Amino acid sequence: MAVDIIFERACKTFQSKYQQKPTVAGCGPGRVNLIGEHTDYNDGFVFPMALQDATVVVGRLSARNECRITTIAERADLPHEVEFLPHSKDQPLQPGKPSWANYVKGVIANYPGPVPSFDAVIASSVPLGGGLSSSASLEVAFFTFLQQLAPTPNPIDDKDKALACQKAEHDFANMPCGIMDQFISVMGKEGKALLIDCRSLETRLVAMNDPNIVVLITNTNVHHELTGSEYPSRRRQCEESAKLLGKKSLRDVTMEELKEAQSQFTDQEMYRRARHVVSEIIRCEQAARALENSDFETFGTLMVQSHESLRDDFEVSCPELDTVVKLAMEVDGVYGSRMTGGGFGGCSVSLVEKKAVERAIKHIKAGYSNATCFTTLAGDGARPISIPDQ
Repeated sequence: MAVDIIFERACKTFQSKYQQKPTVAGCGPGRVNLIGEHTDYNDGFVFPMALQDATVVVGRLSARNECRITTIAERADLPHEVEFLPHSKDQPLQPGKPSWANYVKGVIANYPGPVPSFDAVIASSVPLGGGLSSSASLEVAFFTFLQQLAPTPNPIDDKDKALACQKAEHDFANMPCGIMDQFISVMGKEGKALLIDCRSLETRLVAMNDPNIVVLITNTNVHHELTGSEYPSRRRQCEESAKLLGKKSLRDVTMEELKEAQSQFTDQEMYRRARHVVSEIIRCEQAARALENSDFETFGTLMVQSHESLRDDFEVSCPELDTVVKLAMEVDGVYGSRMTGGGFGGCSVSLVEKKAVERAIKHIKAGYSNATCFTTLAGDGARPISIPDQ
C-alpha cells in the first residue's frame, strides 16, 4: 500500500479523534532481507532492502500532561489506544501493556532530547508478524516523528538514530535483535539494496533496479509463538560456539576452521548452528557481488542454499515456509527463493523474472491457499512527511 494512502488515513483518523489537524509526520519502511539471516548478531553481513510498505506517524504537541497514541491496526486483537505520562528523569517510562506501545516508549526513552506531551496516530501497511520488520518500521517512524516534533540542538546522524531504535527494542521489548532492521529502515534508498557489515557498521548500496527482475514476497500468514524463546536460544548457541572456538564471534571463523573443530563440539546441534552462520556470512558477500554483476542465476542459487541451511542447520523454518519456497522453485523464471526474517512463520522472498510473476503467484496459491503474495521494489528509508498548512 502506497505511503500516501496510509498517511491520508492517519491524518483523517487524527482529525476525527483529536478534533484538530496533525502538524508533523514521520515515515519508516519495513524491510525484506534478501540474504544473510541470523548473521547480524554474529558480527556478519546482511543484505536487505527497504520496502515500499511503511509505518507512518502523524501528530502534534499537546497542552495536556500526557502522551496519547491511537493506532490504526488491521488485527482486531491489538489495543488501539494508549496513554501515558511524558518520560522524565523522575518518572522514566517503563514497559507494560499493550506490548506494541513498548516499542514507542523505548524510542521516547532513548531519544537524545526531551519529549513533550503529544497526541499521535500510527498507521502501517507492513504486515505484522511476517518477518518484514514491522517493529523496526514502527521504531524508526516514531523516532523520525519525534525529530519533527521535538528537534534536538545538534543533528542526529543515521547511524546513531538506528542504534537508538535498536536499544529501544532491547530495553523495552526485551528482544536482543541485531542492527540490520533499524539500519535498513533508516538508510534504505529507492532502487538499492544495502550490504551491511554488522561489525564495522559500514554499508554499501547495490543497485536493485533491473526492470526485468521483481522481488516477490509470499506471506504464509502463520506465526508460531516459538520465536519468543527460540531467538534468544539461537543467539546463546552462537555465542557459545564462538567461545568454544576461541573467537570473539562467528564472523572470525572460517569454514575450514569450523570443520576441523567439529569433534570439539559435544553438542552437534550447536555445531550445526555455527555452520549455518559461517556459511551464511560467506553467501551474503557472494550474493552482493552476484547482484552487482547482474548474475541472477548465482544469486538465486545462494538464496536456495540459504533456505536449506536455515531449515536444516539453524532449524528456524517451518512446514508452511518450506512449502511456499518449494512451490516457488517449481516455476520457470524463479531464480531463487528462501524464508526471510527470524523464522517459524512469516514470509518467503523470491527473485523472479517479471514475466513469470503472475505464473509464480498462481502456482504458489494453488499449492498453498493461505498465501498472500505481493511484489515490491526497493524503497526509500526513513523520512519526514510534510503536512500542508491549514
